[in-house]
Amino acid sequence: MVIHFCMDWRSVGFDWNRARAFLVTAEEGSFSAAARAMGSTQPTVGRQVTALEAELGVTLFERSGSRLRLTDSGMELLEHTRRMGEAASRVSLAAAGQSSSVAGLVTITASEAISAFLLPPVIIAIRTEHPGIQIELVASNEVRDLHRREADIAVRNVRPEHPDLIGRRLRSRTAGFYASRAYAERIGPLNTPEGLARAEFVGFDRSEGLVKGLVAAGIPVRVEQFPVVSGNHLVQWRLCCAGAGIGMMMTEVGDQEPAVVRVMPEVAFPLPVWLVCHRELYTSRRLRIVFDRLVSVLSA
Repeated sequence: MVIHFCMDWRSVGFDWNRARAFLVTAEEGSFSAAARAMGSTQPTVGRQVTALEAELGVTLFERSGSRLRLTDSGMELLEHTRRMGEAASRVSLAAAGQSSSVAGLVTITASEAISAFLLPPVIIAIRTEHPGIQIELVASNEVRDLHRREADIAVRNVRPEHPDLIGRRLRSRTAGFYASRAYAERIGPLNTPEGLARAEFVGFDRSEGLVKGLVAAGIPVRVEQFPVVSGNHLVQWRLCCAGAGIGMMMTEVGDQEPAVVRVMPEVAFPLPVWLVCHRELYTSRRLRIVFDRLVSVLSA
């Protein structure tokens, strides 16, 4: 027996154009940016969002000058409108006879070093096989919040704990210390306590956190041995290669750099690697394609 469910379409008064204006504004961050993305005008987009708020009886954005921030109600609605947007895209593709293609934006976040040295070949391969997939790579050492959709997929060094997140353990990496060949020749042997005491390091900041961690690992260093710091790991690495002091890098990157030599090769710090995705987003075909390719390459 087949049971047919009939929807009362007379009770559905939701305006997709207003929802689309809200979705694009939430993703772009302002009415002006949303207007540019939609080929519309700022007043029109603002009126559509205001009308949607009035229709639903909720406030979707907190306004502070030209800046917009989603309210809790806005965050909840964003999840639904994103799915509506994806459905609308699939309808357009099907109408054009392209329903078998995979298209859309995927945002990946990873550390600066992983983004610069490990991910480019993966992204090129994905774009070659699926030119409809667009990639936004957020290179940051800060942990982005996948639960709030700050990214779709994350490469992290810690296991995800939120129940809505899916984590896949990949091949662990190691990090070691390196110095330019010229710096090592000038300072002298760096693999002895005396040589290490004369050396300078390139660090992330001037706090004592890193120093305490290194001392706990058996590497006797002092705060004053970090005269040059940078919060950007890639800048640190270039400073190290140029001879500013000892720097830290993944061994698979540092060992391939001809300008540097490994310092204290017996010291290696383990770097666990996790690939993380939101449970709902993991059902998206394009996200699954990107996720699986990252698993394949980063596990090798």
